[in-house]
Amino acid sequence: MAFELPDLPYAYDALGPYMSAETLEFHYDKHHMAYVTNGNNLLEGSGLEGKSLEDIVRESHGNNAGLFNNAAQHYNHAHFWHWMKKDGGGNNLPGALQSAIDSDLGGYDKFKADFMAAGATQFGSGWCWIAVKDGKLEIMKTPNGENPLVHGATPILGCDVWEHSYYIDYRNARPKYLEAFVDSMINWDYVLELYEGATS
Repeated sequence: MAFELPDLPYAYDALGPYMSAETLEFHYDKHHMAYVTNGNNLLEGSGLEGKSLEDIVRESHGNNAGLFNNAAQHYNHAHFWHWMKKDGGGNNLPGALQSAIDSDLGGYDKFKADFMAAGATQFGSGWCWIAVKDGKLEIMKTPNGENPLVHGATPILGCDVWEHSYYIDYRNARPKYLEAFVDSMINWDYVLELYEGATS
């Protein structure tokens, strides 16, 4: 399947003051578009043209680095825009998700501390995640464009800790960005939707 840049689900300024319109314009218009364009060029002749995006990510991992990097980042970003919303975040979670975070991750406060620590300690570029593996939630971190799909898990929440995701707004204060993401931007309804899909 050819990669396509999905529509941004809100206006560029919708996530302010936690993520600026300038950040979103650069991140979505330039970075995500580049993953789509480069990914489509690398997909041609790869033998994976008819596969789903998830299968392209899994099957290119370790076999076609260029295609993997762009396909994985396209997958990550296509979800990332939906993992955020205006007036999001905080600890008012849908019931099934709250129960899973309580039982698997030690409750909301521990989740927040561990998720932020995963993002803050990911050296260089990468992502921090909540993923479903073997039916349970796990906090993970991955370098560059890698994601839980290549580790036998399904991501249900991810935060981009590449510098292009936060440097305009937070400079080098990655922990402040992570705190703003958890407290004020997470779209828990979308996380629940993915959780239900991964556990049904």
